[in-house]
Amino acid sequence: MSDKNGSAGGRPDVAALREDIRQTRADLGETVQALAAKADVKARAKEQVEQTKQRARAQVHDASEKVRRNPVPFAAALVAGAALVGIILIVRGRLK
Repeated sequence: MSDKNGSAGGRPDVAALREDIRQTRADLGETVQALAAKADVKARAKEQVEQTKQRARAQVHDASEKVRRNPVPFAAALVAGAALVGIILIVRGRLK
């Protein structure tokens, strides 16, 4: 009968134990690194800010491409906004 290390006697295989220890250490190192990364709130916050900036840049780029392709709705909204401001200023001037 053999034990779980594959040796026939009651003595464990030294090479298998060393390999098991090496693998356990590697796994532990990865776990510690993952926990340290989760605990680094400042770095995680910076990463979130950077991702948000990139999404905002992409949205601005997409919007500017749409305006370049069809500037009429943008110009119409700009004229409507200017007209609204003008009307408000005129009405406020009459009320004084």
